Amino acid sequence: MTVDSSLVIRQAQILHPDGELRIGDVQIEDGKIQQIAPHLALPLNNSSREIDATGLILLPGVIDPQVHFREPGLEHKEDLFTASYACARGGVTSFLEMPNTRPLTTTQATLDDKLQRASKKCVVNYGFFIGATAEMLPDLLEANPVCGIKIFMGSMHGPLLVDEEPLLDKIFSQGSRLIAVHAENQERIRQRREQFAGIHDPAIHSQIQDNQAALEATQLALKLSKKYQRRLHILHMSTAEEAELMRHDKPAWVTCEVTPQHLLLNTSAYETIGTLAQMNPPLRSPYDNQVLWQALLDGVIDFIATDHAPHTLEEKAQEYPNSPSGMPGVETSLALMLTQAAQGRCTVAQVANWMSTAVAKAYRIPNKGAIAPGYDADLVLVDLNNYAPVRREDILSKCGWSPFEGWSLTGWAKVTIVGGQVVYENGKVNPQAHGQALRFDL
Repeated sequence: MTVDSSLVIRQAQILHPDGELRIGDVQIEDGKIQQIAPHLALPLNNSSREIDATGLILLPGVIDPQVHFREPGLEHKEDLFTASYACARGGVTSFLEMPNTRPLTTTQATLDDKLQRASKKCVVNYGFFIGATAEMLPDLLEANPVCGIKIFMGSMHGPLLVDEEPLLDKIFSQGSRLIAVHAENQERIRQRREQFAGIHDPAIHSQIQDNQAALEATQLALKLSKKYQRRLHILHMSTAEEAELMRHDKPAWVTCEVTPQHLLLNTSAYETIGTLAQMNPPLRSPYDNQVLWQALLDGVIDFIATDHAPHTLEEKAQEYPNSPSGMPGVETSLALMLTQAAQGRCTVAQVANWMSTAVAKAYRIPNKGAIAPGYDADLVLVDLNNYAPVRREDILSKCGWSPFEGWSLTGWAKVTIVGGQVVYENGKVNPQAHGQALRFDL
Protein backbone atom coordinates (compact mmCIF):
# COMPACT_ATOMS: atom_id res chain seq x y z
CA MET A 1 0.00 0.00 0.00
CA THR A 2 1.09 3.57 -0.65
CA VAL A 3 0.12 6.88 0.92
CA ASP A 4 -2.41 8.87 -1.13
CA SER A 5 -2.88 12.66 -0.94
CA SER A 6 -6.20 12.49 -2.76
CA LEU A 7 -8.94 10.00 -1.97
CA VAL A 8 -12.58 9.50 -2.88
CA ILE A 9 -14.92 7.20 -0.95
CA ARG A 10 -17.83 6.12 -3.11
CA GLN A 11 -21.38 5.25 -2.06
CA ALA A 12 -20.83 4.70 1.63
CA GLN A 13 -23.59 4.99 4.18
CA ILE A 14 -22.20 8.18 5.72
CA LEU A 15 -22.97 9.05 9.32
CA HIS A 16 -23.68 12.77 9.18
CA PRO A 17 -23.37 15.12 12.19
CA ASP A 18 -27.16 15.10 12.52
CA GLY A 19 -26.98 11.37 13.32
CA GLU A 20 -28.52 10.25 10.04
CA LEU A 21 -27.03 7.66 7.70
CA ARG A 22 -27.20 8.76 4.05
CA ILE A 23 -25.52 7.16 1.04
CA GLY A 24 -22.99 9.37 -0.67
CA ASP A 25 -19.45 10.15 -1.75
CA VAL A 26 -16.66 11.84 0.23
CA GLN A 27 -13.76 13.70 -1.37
CA ILE A 28 -10.55 13.96 0.66
CA GLU A 29 -7.59 16.18 -0.24
CA ASP A 30 -4.38 16.61 1.77
CA GLY A 31 -5.83 14.99 4.86
CA LYS A 32 -9.04 17.03 4.99
CA ILE A 33 -12.63 16.29 4.02
CA GLN A 34 -13.38 18.56 1.04
CA GLN A 35 -16.83 17.58 -0.22
CA ILE A 36 -19.69 15.30 0.73
CA ALA A 37 -22.47 14.72 -1.80
CA PRO A 38 -24.89 12.00 -2.95
CA HIS A 39 -22.75 11.70 -6.11
CA LEU A 40 -19.50 13.48 -6.94
CA ALA A 41 -18.66 13.91 -10.60
CA LEU A 42 -15.97 11.85 -12.29
CA PRO A 43 -13.09 12.31 -12.59
CA LEU A 44 -12.35 14.55 -9.62
CA ASN A 45 -8.61 14.26 -9.87
CA ASN A 46 -6.59 12.00 -12.13
CA SER A 47 -4.39 11.03 -9.19
CA SER A 48 -7.29 10.33 -6.83
CA ARG A 49 -7.60 6.90 -5.42
CA GLU A 50 -11.18 5.65 -5.14
CA ILE A 51 -12.66 3.24 -2.61
CA ASP A 52 -15.91 1.48 -3.44
CA ALA A 53 -17.72 1.54 -0.10
CA THR A 54 -21.01 0.08 -1.29
CA GLY A 55 -22.69 -1.70 1.61
CA LEU A 56 -20.32 -0.23 4.21
CA ILE A 57 -20.94 2.43 6.86
CA LEU A 58 -18.56 5.40 7.14
CA LEU A 59 -17.97 6.62 10.69
CA PRO A 60 -15.63 9.18 12.25
CA GLY A 61 -12.51 7.38 13.43
CA VAL A 62 -12.49 6.20 17.02
CA ILE A 63 -10.62 8.37 19.53
CA ASP A 64 -9.61 6.11 22.42
CA PRO A 65 -9.03 8.42 25.38
CA GLN A 66 -7.40 5.95 27.75
CA VAL A 67 -4.69 3.51 26.73
CA HIS A 68 -1.46 2.14 28.21
CA PHE A 69 0.94 1.39 25.36
CA ARG A 70 3.91 0.47 27.59
CA GLU A 71 6.66 2.37 25.76
CA PRO A 72 9.20 3.25 27.01
CA GLY A 73 10.35 0.66 29.49
CA LEU A 74 7.82 -2.17 29.18
CA GLU A 75 8.05 -2.98 25.48
CA HIS A 76 7.87 -6.71 26.08
CA LYS A 77 4.12 -6.22 26.67
CA GLU A 78 3.43 -3.67 23.91
CA ASP A 79 5.09 -0.79 22.10
CA LEU A 80 3.90 2.21 20.12
CA PHE A 81 4.41 0.39 16.83
CA THR A 82 2.39 -2.73 17.68
CA ALA A 83 -0.21 -0.74 19.58
CA SER A 84 -0.81 1.65 16.70
CA TYR A 85 -1.20 -1.33 14.35
CA ALA A 86 -3.79 -2.74 16.74
CA CYS A 87 -5.54 0.65 16.73
CA ALA A 88 -5.66 0.69 12.93
CA ARG A 89 -7.22 -2.75 12.85
CA GLY A 90 -9.81 -1.65 15.39
CA GLY A 91 -10.80 1.56 13.63
CA VAL A 92 -9.05 3.69 16.26
CA THR A 93 -7.52 6.71 14.51
CA SER A 94 -6.31 8.60 17.61
CA PHE A 95 -5.36 7.68 21.16
CA LEU A 96 -4.55 9.37 24.47
CA GLU A 97 -1.88 7.46 26.38
CA MET A 98 -1.20 7.26 30.10
CA PRO A 99 1.97 8.23 32.02
CA ASN A 100 2.80 4.97 33.85
CA THR A 101 5.68 4.00 31.59
CA ARG A 102 9.34 3.71 32.59
CA PRO A 103 10.42 6.43 33.03
CA LEU A 104 7.15 8.00 34.12
CA THR A 105 5.73 10.78 31.96
CA THR A 106 6.01 13.57 34.53
CA THR A 107 8.29 16.10 32.82
CA GLN A 108 8.61 17.91 29.52
CA ALA A 109 11.64 15.78 28.71
CA THR A 110 9.81 12.47 29.16
CA LEU A 111 6.82 13.84 27.24
CA ASP A 112 9.09 14.95 24.38
CA ASP A 113 10.65 11.49 24.31
CA LYS A 114 7.24 9.87 23.86
CA LEU A 115 6.26 12.35 21.15
CA GLN A 116 9.47 11.64 19.25
CA ARG A 117 8.98 7.88 19.53
CA ALA A 118 5.36 8.14 18.38
CA SER A 119 6.27 10.31 15.38
CA LYS A 120 8.47 7.50 14.10
CA LYS A 121 6.34 4.49 15.05
CA CYS A 122 2.63 5.35 15.05
CA VAL A 123 0.37 4.86 12.05
CA VAL A 124 -2.44 6.65 13.95
CA ASN A 125 -2.64 9.99 15.79
CA TYR A 126 -1.36 10.29 19.33
CA GLY A 127 -1.59 12.38 22.48
CA PHE A 128 -0.28 11.93 25.99
CA PHE A 129 -1.24 12.65 29.60
CA ILE A 130 1.21 14.00 32.12
CA GLY A 131 1.23 12.24 35.48
CA ALA A 132 0.71 13.89 38.85
CA THR A 133 3.05 13.07 41.73
CA ALA A 134 3.26 14.20 45.33
CA GLU A 135 6.21 16.41 44.38
CA MET A 136 4.04 18.80 42.30
CA LEU A 137 6.67 19.17 39.59
CA PRO A 138 6.31 22.44 37.65
CA ASP A 139 5.93 20.58 34.35
CA LEU A 140 2.57 19.30 35.58
CA LEU A 141 1.13 22.70 34.72
CA GLU A 142 3.52 23.75 31.96
CA ALA A 143 4.45 20.75 29.78
CA ASN A 144 2.95 20.79 26.27
CA PRO A 145 1.21 19.36 24.39
CA VAL A 146 -0.76 17.31 26.90
CA CYS A 147 -4.43 16.33 26.95
CA GLY A 148 -4.65 16.55 30.73
CA ILE A 149 -3.28 15.54 34.12
CA LYS A 150 -3.63 11.93 35.22
CA ILE A 151 -4.02 11.19 38.92
CA PHE A 152 -3.87 7.64 40.27
CA MET A 153 -5.88 7.88 43.50
CA GLY A 154 -5.50 4.11 43.90
CA SER A 155 -4.35 0.87 42.23
CA MET A 156 -0.85 2.24 41.91
CA HIS A 157 2.41 2.28 43.78
CA GLY A 158 5.44 4.52 43.62
CA PRO A 159 5.49 8.22 42.72
CA LEU A 160 2.26 8.18 40.66
CA LEU A 161 0.14 7.19 43.66
CA VAL A 162 -1.48 10.37 45.00
CA ASP A 163 -4.03 9.25 47.55
CA GLU A 164 -3.94 11.80 50.38
CA GLU A 165 -6.55 14.56 50.36
CA PRO A 166 -4.16 17.46 51.13
CA LEU A 167 -2.00 16.53 48.14
CA LEU A 168 -5.01 16.06 45.90
CA ASP A 169 -6.41 19.40 47.07
CA LYS A 170 -3.15 21.10 46.10
CA ILE A 171 -3.26 19.66 42.59
CA PHE A 172 -6.92 20.58 42.07
CA SER A 173 -6.26 24.12 43.34
CA GLN A 174 -3.53 24.95 40.81
CA GLY A 175 -3.93 25.58 37.11
CA SER A 176 -6.87 24.83 34.85
CA ARG A 177 -5.93 21.67 32.96
CA LEU A 178 -8.36 18.79 32.81
CA ILE A 179 -7.73 16.32 35.62
CA ALA A 180 -8.48 12.65 34.85
CA VAL A 181 -8.65 10.37 37.87
CA HIS A 182 -8.34 6.65 38.45
CA ALA A 183 -10.79 6.70 41.34
CA GLU A 184 -10.21 3.95 43.89
CA ASN A 185 -9.58 4.44 47.62
CA GLN A 186 -6.08 3.05 48.16
CA GLU A 187 -6.40 2.78 51.94
CA ARG A 188 -9.56 0.69 51.67
CA ILE A 189 -7.83 -1.52 49.09
CA ARG A 190 -4.85 -1.96 51.40
CA GLN A 191 -7.07 -2.99 54.32
CA ARG A 192 -9.03 -5.45 52.21
CA ARG A 193 -5.87 -6.97 50.77
CA GLU A 194 -4.89 -7.82 54.32
CA GLN A 195 -8.38 -9.13 55.07
CA PHE A 196 -8.41 -11.45 52.05
CA ALA A 197 -4.70 -12.37 52.04
CA GLY A 198 -3.95 -15.95 51.04
CA ILE A 199 -6.87 -16.34 48.65
CA HIS A 200 -5.65 -17.17 45.15
CA ASP A 201 -8.97 -17.26 43.31
CA PRO A 202 -8.81 -14.20 41.01
CA ALA A 203 -12.50 -13.57 41.64
CA ILE A 204 -11.50 -12.18 45.04
CA HIS A 205 -10.03 -9.21 43.16
CA SER A 206 -13.51 -7.73 42.73
CA GLN A 207 -14.08 -7.96 46.48
CA ILE A 208 -10.72 -6.49 47.46
CA GLN A 209 -11.16 -3.50 45.17
CA ASP A 210 -14.87 -3.32 45.80
CA ASN A 211 -17.60 -0.90 44.77
CA GLN A 212 -17.14 1.08 47.95
CA ALA A 213 -13.47 1.74 47.22
CA ALA A 214 -14.42 3.19 43.83
CA LEU A 215 -17.32 5.24 45.17
CA GLU A 216 -15.31 6.83 48.00
CA ALA A 217 -12.58 8.00 45.64
CA THR A 218 -15.06 9.35 43.10
CA GLN A 219 -16.85 11.24 45.86
CA LEU A 220 -13.56 12.82 46.95
CA ALA A 221 -12.59 13.80 43.41
CA LEU A 222 -16.04 15.30 42.86
CA LYS A 223 -15.80 17.25 46.12
CA LEU A 224 -12.46 18.78 45.12
CA SER A 225 -13.67 19.50 41.58
CA LYS A 226 -16.67 21.38 42.96
CA LYS A 227 -14.51 23.24 45.49
CA TYR A 228 -12.35 24.73 42.74
CA GLN A 229 -14.74 24.32 39.78
CA ARG A 230 -11.92 22.31 38.23
CA ARG A 231 -12.47 20.36 35.03
CA LEU A 232 -12.69 16.69 36.10
CA HIS A 233 -12.93 13.45 34.18
CA ILE A 234 -13.70 10.14 35.91
CA LEU A 235 -11.84 7.36 34.12
CA HIS A 236 -13.29 3.85 33.59
CA MET A 237 -16.35 4.19 35.86
CA SER A 238 -17.26 0.69 36.96
CA THR A 239 -20.01 0.75 39.59
CA ALA A 240 -23.72 1.40 39.85
CA GLU A 241 -23.07 3.58 42.88
CA GLU A 242 -20.81 5.93 40.93
CA ALA A 243 -23.27 6.12 38.06
CA GLU A 244 -26.09 7.05 40.43
CA LEU A 245 -23.88 9.63 42.15
CA MET A 246 -23.22 11.24 38.79
CA ARG A 247 -26.87 11.06 37.82
CA HIS A 248 -27.77 13.25 40.80
CA ASP A 249 -24.65 15.38 41.22
CA LYS A 250 -22.70 16.03 38.03
CA PRO A 251 -21.58 19.61 37.43
CA ALA A 252 -21.31 20.84 33.86
CA TRP A 253 -17.51 20.69 33.99
CA VAL A 254 -17.40 17.00 34.96
CA THR A 255 -17.35 14.10 32.48
CA CYS A 256 -16.98 10.36 32.89
CA GLU A 257 -16.31 7.29 30.77
CA VAL A 258 -16.96 3.55 30.80
CA THR A 259 -15.10 0.67 29.16
CA PRO A 260 -16.68 -2.01 26.97
CA GLN A 261 -15.51 -4.60 29.49
CA HIS A 262 -17.41 -2.92 32.35
CA LEU A 263 -20.51 -2.90 30.13
CA LEU A 264 -20.20 -6.42 28.71
CA LEU A 265 -18.19 -8.51 31.18
CA ASN A 266 -18.86 -9.16 34.85
CA THR A 267 -17.56 -11.31 37.69
CA SER A 268 -18.76 -14.48 35.96
CA ALA A 269 -15.82 -14.03 33.55
CA TYR A 270 -13.37 -15.23 36.23
CA GLU A 271 -14.89 -18.71 35.91
CA THR A 272 -14.17 -18.89 32.18
CA ILE A 273 -11.00 -16.87 31.58
CA GLY A 274 -9.47 -16.62 35.07
CA THR A 275 -6.82 -13.93 35.49
CA LEU A 276 -7.42 -12.68 31.93
CA ALA A 277 -10.51 -11.05 33.48
CA GLN A 278 -8.44 -9.23 36.09
CA MET A 279 -8.29 -5.45 35.68
CA ASN A 280 -8.41 -2.22 37.69
CA PRO A 281 -11.01 -1.20 38.61
CA PRO A 282 -12.28 -4.79 38.62
CA LEU A 283 -15.20 -6.32 36.80
CA ARG A 284 -18.45 -5.95 38.72
CA SER A 285 -21.84 -7.61 38.93
CA PRO A 286 -24.49 -7.97 36.20
CA TYR A 287 -26.45 -5.29 38.08
CA ASP A 288 -23.54 -2.87 37.68
CA ASN A 289 -23.47 -3.69 33.94
CA GLN A 290 -27.15 -2.80 33.72
CA VAL A 291 -26.91 0.50 35.59
CA LEU A 292 -23.81 1.60 33.69
CA TRP A 293 -25.53 0.86 30.38
CA GLN A 294 -28.51 2.97 31.36
CA ALA A 295 -26.26 5.80 32.50
CA LEU A 296 -24.47 5.72 29.14
CA LEU A 297 -27.75 5.75 27.22
CA ASP A 298 -29.03 8.64 29.33
CA GLY A 299 -25.90 10.76 28.87
CA VAL A 300 -24.82 10.51 32.50
CA ILE A 301 -21.71 8.72 31.21
CA ASP A 302 -20.26 10.75 28.37
CA PHE A 303 -18.11 8.37 26.35
CA ILE A 304 -16.20 5.12 26.02
CA ALA A 305 -12.52 4.27 26.50
CA THR A 306 -10.80 0.90 26.44
CA ASP A 307 -8.15 1.24 29.16
CA HIS A 308 -6.05 -0.95 26.84
CA ALA A 309 -3.51 -2.32 29.32
CA PRO A 310 -1.78 -5.40 27.89
CA HIS A 311 0.31 -7.99 29.71
CA THR A 312 1.87 -11.13 28.30
CA LEU A 313 0.11 -14.47 28.68
CA GLU A 314 3.07 -15.63 30.79
CA GLU A 315 2.53 -12.74 33.20
CA LYS A 316 -1.20 -13.37 33.32
CA ALA A 317 -0.59 -17.07 34.04
CA GLN A 318 0.90 -16.26 37.43
CA GLU A 319 -1.16 -17.16 40.48
CA TYR A 320 -3.32 -14.36 41.92
CA PRO A 321 -2.37 -11.88 43.38
CA ASN A 322 0.93 -12.02 41.47
CA SER A 323 -0.95 -11.83 38.18
CA PRO A 324 -1.05 -8.25 36.84
CA SER A 325 -4.28 -6.33 36.24
CA GLY A 326 -5.19 -5.15 32.77
CA MET A 327 -6.39 -6.34 29.38
CA PRO A 328 -6.08 -5.23 25.75
CA GLY A 329 -8.99 -3.52 24.02
CA VAL A 330 -8.30 -1.24 21.06
CA GLU A 331 -8.82 -3.93 18.44
CA THR A 332 -12.25 -5.03 19.63
CA SER A 333 -13.91 -1.95 21.15
CA LEU A 334 -15.65 -0.61 18.04
CA ALA A 335 -16.86 -4.03 16.88
CA LEU A 336 -18.10 -4.82 20.38
CA MET A 337 -20.16 -1.64 20.54
CA LEU A 338 -21.47 -1.89 16.97
CA THR A 339 -22.54 -5.45 17.74
CA GLN A 340 -24.60 -4.00 20.59
CA ALA A 341 -26.10 -1.55 18.10
CA ALA A 342 -26.91 -4.39 15.71
CA GLN A 343 -28.70 -6.13 18.57
CA GLY A 344 -30.82 -3.03 19.22
CA ARG A 345 -29.23 -1.98 22.49
CA CYS A 346 -28.15 1.39 21.09
CA THR A 347 -27.79 3.09 17.69
CA VAL A 348 -24.82 3.40 15.36
CA ALA A 349 -24.99 7.18 15.85
CA GLN A 350 -24.76 6.76 19.62
CA VAL A 351 -21.71 4.52 19.26
CA ALA A 352 -19.99 7.12 17.06
CA ASN A 353 -20.78 9.85 19.55
CA TRP A 354 -19.49 7.82 22.50
CA MET A 355 -16.33 6.71 20.72
CA SER A 356 -15.39 9.81 18.75
CA THR A 357 -17.50 12.98 18.79
CA ALA A 358 -17.91 13.31 22.56
CA VAL A 359 -14.25 12.49 23.17
CA ALA A 360 -13.07 15.21 20.78
CA LYS A 361 -15.37 17.68 22.52
CA ALA A 362 -14.28 16.77 26.05
CA TYR A 363 -10.56 16.94 25.29
CA ARG A 364 -10.98 19.91 22.93
CA ILE A 365 -9.34 18.19 19.99
CA PRO A 366 -10.07 20.42 16.99
CA ASN A 367 -11.38 19.12 13.65
CA LYS A 368 -11.94 15.57 14.87
CA GLY A 369 -14.99 13.47 15.64
CA ALA A 370 -17.31 14.29 12.75
CA ILE A 371 -17.69 13.72 9.02
CA ALA A 372 -18.03 17.23 7.63
CA PRO A 373 -16.15 19.50 5.21
CA GLY A 374 -13.07 20.99 6.81
CA TYR A 375 -12.69 18.18 9.34
CA ASP A 376 -9.65 15.94 9.40
CA ALA A 377 -10.14 12.79 7.33
CA ASP A 378 -9.89 10.35 10.24
CA LEU A 379 -12.47 7.78 9.21
CA VAL A 380 -13.41 4.12 9.41
CA LEU A 381 -15.49 2.02 7.03
CA VAL A 382 -17.25 -0.79 8.88
CA ASP A 383 -19.21 -3.85 7.79
CA LEU A 384 -22.47 -4.42 9.65
CA ASN A 385 -23.61 -7.16 7.26
CA ASN A 386 -21.29 -9.91 8.45
CA TYR A 387 -20.06 -11.42 11.71
CA ALA A 388 -16.60 -12.76 12.47
CA PRO A 389 -15.14 -14.18 15.70
CA VAL A 390 -12.44 -12.66 17.88
CA ARG A 391 -9.49 -15.00 17.27
CA ARG A 392 -6.19 -15.01 19.07
CA GLU A 393 -4.26 -15.53 15.83
CA ASP A 394 -5.69 -12.29 14.38
CA ILE A 395 -4.65 -10.05 17.28
CA LEU A 396 -2.05 -7.42 16.32
CA SER A 397 -1.38 -6.25 19.87
CA LYS A 398 1.95 -7.64 21.02
CA CYS A 399 0.30 -9.39 23.97
CA GLY A 400 -1.53 -11.68 21.52
CA TRP A 401 -4.82 -12.27 23.36
CA SER A 402 -8.25 -10.78 24.06
CA PRO A 403 -10.73 -11.29 26.90
CA PHE A 404 -13.39 -11.47 24.18
CA GLU A 405 -11.82 -14.40 22.35
CA GLY A 406 -14.53 -16.48 20.69
CA TRP A 407 -17.14 -13.71 20.68
CA SER A 408 -18.80 -13.30 17.27
CA LEU A 409 -18.89 -9.60 16.35
CA THR A 410 -20.08 -7.39 13.54
CA GLY A 411 -18.92 -3.89 12.65
CA TRP A 412 -15.28 -4.81 12.13
CA ALA A 413 -13.20 -2.14 10.43
CA LYS A 414 -12.70 -2.84 6.73
CA VAL A 415 -10.78 0.36 5.95
CA THR A 416 -9.22 2.77 8.45
CA ILE A 417 -8.15 6.22 7.24
CA VAL A 418 -5.93 8.60 9.22
CA GLY A 419 -5.33 12.09 7.90
CA GLY A 420 -6.51 10.97 4.48
CA GLN A 421 -4.11 8.03 4.44
CA VAL A 422 -5.40 4.47 4.18
CA VAL A 423 -3.69 2.82 7.14
CA TYR A 424 -5.67 -0.43 7.25
CA GLU A 425 -7.35 -2.31 4.39
CA ASN A 426 -8.04 -5.92 3.50
CA GLY A 427 -6.69 -7.10 6.83
CA LYS A 428 -3.33 -5.38 6.42
CA VAL A 429 -1.75 -2.28 7.96
CA ASN A 430 0.04 0.22 5.73
CA PRO A 431 3.55 0.66 7.22
CA GLN A 432 4.14 3.81 5.13
CA ALA A 433 1.40 5.74 6.90
CA HIS A 434 2.14 8.05 9.82
CA GLY A 435 -0.12 9.64 12.38
CA GLN A 436 0.26 13.13 13.82
CA ALA A 437 0.53 14.59 17.31
CA LEU A 438 -2.91 15.72 18.45
CA ARG A 439 -3.61 19.36 19.33
CA PHE A 440 -5.62 20.35 22.35
CA ASP A 441 -7.38 23.72 22.51
CA LEU A 442 -7.04 23.94 26.28
